[in-house]
Amino acid sequence: MSVVQELRRLEPGLRRGEDEATARRSLTNDTWQLMQDLGIIRGLQPKRWGGGELPLREQLTNVYELARIAPAAGWVAGVVGSHPWQIALFPEEAQQELWGDNPAHVNSSSYAPTGKVEVVSGGYRVSGRWSFSSGGDHCQAVILGGIAGGFDIGGGVEIPNYGSILLLKDQYRIDDNWFTAGLSGTGSKDIVVEDAFVPEHRFLSHPRYEYNPANPAPGLATNPSNLYRLPWAVMFNLVLVAPVLGLTRRFLDDWTAETIDRRSNWGGFLRDDALMQMHLADAEWVHDAAVKKMFEAIDTITAAAEAGVFLDRVERARLRWNITKSCQEVGQQINKLIRVSSGRTAFVDHPLHKLFQDVTAALGHAFLVSDAVGQYYGASLLNSKAPEVML
Repeated sequence: MSVVQELRRLEPGLRRGEDEATARRSLTNDTWQLMQDLGIIRGLQPKRWGGGELPLREQLTNVYELARIAPAAGWVAGVVGSHPWQIALFPEEAQQELWGDNPAHVNSSSYAPTGKVEVVSGGYRVSGRWSFSSGGDHCQAVILGGIAGGFDIGGGVEIPNYGSILLLKDQYRIDDNWFTAGLSGTGSKDIVVEDAFVPEHRFLSHPRYEYNPANPAPGLATNPSNLYRLPWAVMFNLVLVAPVLGLTRRFLDDWTAETIDRRSNWGGFLRDDALMQMHLADAEWVHDAAVKKMFEAIDTITAAAEAGVFLDRVERARLRWNITKSCQEVGQQINKLIRVSSGRTAFVDHPLHKLFQDVTAALGHAFLVSDAVGQYYGASLLNSKAPEVML
């Protein structure tokens, strides 16, 4: 039985777990264990560490389906499930520190460089606060985004040395501040660090490795699979897109079910209203197009990695534009549908209320905002100066 089939078999229990997670603002232990047992959390971990090392298409198909059933679990599966992939890019010493005693250990993340990373002898001193660390209650480490000085890209040009820094559980604390209207079950709480020392091998510089094909990430020495040659920014964008599209699939299904039996003010059924029919047709078209854009991006970066092709910045911008714009457009369709839904959706126990709040919260993620990548893509087509954007 495939993971998707197993998720569908377990759907009633997963839905109950979603309700409980929403109430407690964190995934339940049962849901977390189920995600581990089905291999979703470790789907992208190298096989030599006991992971699935699955093709990205298969992993994100599983995440999409889980998000359709249980949005918070799907979101955490997308984000946390991507981290074993990134840990595989770190030096072997860092992999050993996280997985040596227990390969099932995983980390949460917060990539916006809101804290301080100071270069010192042998490593870095880290302090500050990072937000939106989904699934952190169940993790044994965290990856934080930080800027460690500058990085020379040649020609006398220096850019911020943005990178991912890995901290173990005893080096940070979780601030339980996740009180939200949407995706509350993800437990996306703040991470607080107070002057922690992090050794040099637990910092992965993005400009040093991600944008320089002649300088592959150190983890590729022991994890040579093409899976670990995917471009990080597009890859991380996709792990957010998959749960958003799964969640919005659920909204469309539930909205349709609600509308079929809903009566209009003129005495008939709204299912016979031509405007309602067109609203739904528009939303279905946009959602289907978004799913196709997602799989086109997955297949493009996978084929490039397998062919040893390094995708240039314009192509990365095109892919990120396609998938982020798609999500934003689906969100607009959800807004239109909620506008013509019953006023009863204002009640917090209405089936569409929570899903609408989940969609709104998810689309607030910085990596799902399409403006900068769209401007970069358009500017590049016009041979104009493009804004600096992570690609």
